[in-house]
Amino acid sequence: MIDVTPKAAEELKALLTSKDAPASSGLRLGVERGGCAGLAYSMRIAEPEEGDEIIDLSGTRFIVAHDSFDFLRGCTVDFTDELSDRGFKIFNPNAARSCGCGTSFEPSEEGKKPEYDPALDGTACK
Repeated sequence: MIDVTPKAAEELKALLTSKDAPASSGLRLGVERGGCAGLAYSMRIAEPEEGDEIIDLSGTRFIVAHDSFDFLRGCTVDFTDELSDRGFKIFNPNAARSCGCGTSFEPSEEGKKPEYDPALDGTACK
């Protein structure tokens, strides 16, 4: 369903330990309406819900929300630690384009090529 980099698994393990999270919890990934580009990624430490997909990796759990499967299929979850940006990132092959902030995206539509939209260049991001 999705790929998780070793760095993301390592960082999640440290995060869960620092939060004293229950062993059954993990990083729950989802997609919600909103954001600069129409859909926004959501990530939170949570327990799995009925119908979710659970990916156990290196003693951690990544949980994909059941209503977000189609949007997240084929994604890669990574963790970046750069001077101006630190956190979990989703690289999504299903996105026609993403907002400059990297937290929202427009899903691709078969046979349709997205046009440049200056509203998605990152200047409207939080």
